[in-house]
Amino acid sequence: MKKTIHVIGSGFSSLAASCYLAKAGFEVTIFEKNATIGGRARQLIKDGFTFDIGPTWYWMPDVFERFFNDFNKKPSDYYALEKLNPAYSVYFGKNDFITIEDTLDKIKTAFEKEEAGSAKKLTAFINEAKSNYDIAIKDLVYNPGLSPLELVTPKTILKLNQFFSNIKRDVRKAFKNNRLAQILEFPVLFLGAKPSDTPSFYSFMNYADFGLGTFHPKNGMYQVILALEALALELGVTIKTNAPIDAIIVENGSAKGVVSNGKEYASNVVVSGADYHHTETLLEKTNRQYSESYWSKKTFAPSSLLFYVGFDKKLDNVNHHTLFFDVDFEVHAEAIYDHPKWPENPLFYASFPSKTDASAAPEGKEAGIFLIPLAPGLEDTQELRETYFNKIMARFENLTSQNVKKHILFKESFCINDFINDYNSYKGNAYGMANTLTQTAFLRPKLKSKKIKNLYFTGQLTVPGPGVPPALISGKLVADLVSKHYNNNPI
Repeated sequence: MKKTIHVIGSGFSSLAASCYLAKAGFEVTIFEKNATIGGRARQLIKDGFTFDIGPTWYWMPDVFERFFNDFNKKPSDYYALEKLNPAYSVYFGKNDFITIEDTLDKIKTAFEKEEAGSAKKLTAFINEAKSNYDIAIKDLVYNPGLSPLELVTPKTILKLNQFFSNIKRDVRKAFKNNRLAQILEFPVLFLGAKPSDTPSFYSFMNYADFGLGTFHPKNGMYQVILALEALALELGVTIKTNAPIDAIIVENGSAKGVVSNGKEYASNVVVSGADYHHTETLLEKTNRQYSESYWSKKTFAPSSLLFYVGFDKKLDNVNHHTLFFDVDFEVHAEAIYDHPKWPENPLFYASFPSKTDASAAPEGKEAGIFLIPLAPGLEDTQELRETYFNKIMARFENLTSQNVKKHILFKESFCINDFINDYNSYKGNAYGMANTLTQTAFLRPKLKSKKIKNLYFTGQLTVPGPGVPPALISGKLVADLVSKHYNNNPI
């Protein structure tokens, strides 16, 4: 008789874990609290516009390919990918921006134009970043975080100094031009920490950016969720929506199932891809691994204030992905990590998927997503949201030399309270726990509960960390642990 597994949540990590577990011969059921699957990667559809509520960047395509290949599939079996050119642009002032195109040679040309000699420096920097990427993907991130020895390989020993320096120090040593330095510091923000707190080894994110490029799945990132759902269903996974978990059933120190909407569902194993902190609140205090004090001392990735805006015309002077670095990054970062508060003058990011994808907006109109990184746990009110929308819209109009506010058809917002209500997110964080030196690999919360047998965790608060590709990897890692424990088929 098949062993049964209940999976909490239906984000990238939960769906990935479910696919691997079903392939290994388990009977798998997913419980999703919301009406639609996807976790933080849901969709907003309104008046002919379609927005990805969560992730909008498709990086590290090799990780997606490796995932689908594990099932003898390809991403193209489920969705079409387009490499973006330009990948993105970065504004530093009014009509003053640098465009990052789709090949390293073009990017070198842009750097050289900005600062003589920088193309040569960039070549050396990206070569090192590629070396780190190869080590990370081949030797490190597919380890389950059980032991510090996972970090010790002949290749990583040669890189040891890079775990004790940081991205900012390395970038600023090589590049004196502040604008170029900011562009090179940008990719590690996906890891949830300041460049000054991110080990140098994580420069592999720069290779993901400049070396591999930025892609867009036709019809949006949600197509990847739909692909994972289709694969899971092919493998026999059952998916229940509108099914919040009330409690995890524990008997004699072992997880025995879940309670959803007041009904008990027995199983042999429980895997949670929901917020790690929240999942432990579904247990009695004596069964929790980590105290409230533990969580309060951790460095969390930012939360976000997001706006989904429908415009009645096409916008000028912006690309699919556009960053606005016209204010002091350090001041904004301090408001996130050091002295949490609403930033006076925030950096922000904007995505206009309808620049690439006609399905995102009606003909002649534009879909805009605007994001401001925030410290988790801040007060979140409609008044604050409106204040900050007006702030960034005024700057956006000035920087891009166009009037847009009068062309807004509608706007929807999503912020800290929504992350808490919709995802049970700890303090409303958007990206999980930051990848700092003391929160890397075996130092992150564990995939397997050390207090409750047959209780496992996956997702951005455990290994390998925040982001969509790491979530897919996390799903594989937890499924591998479960499968090995039960001596099931190798995955």
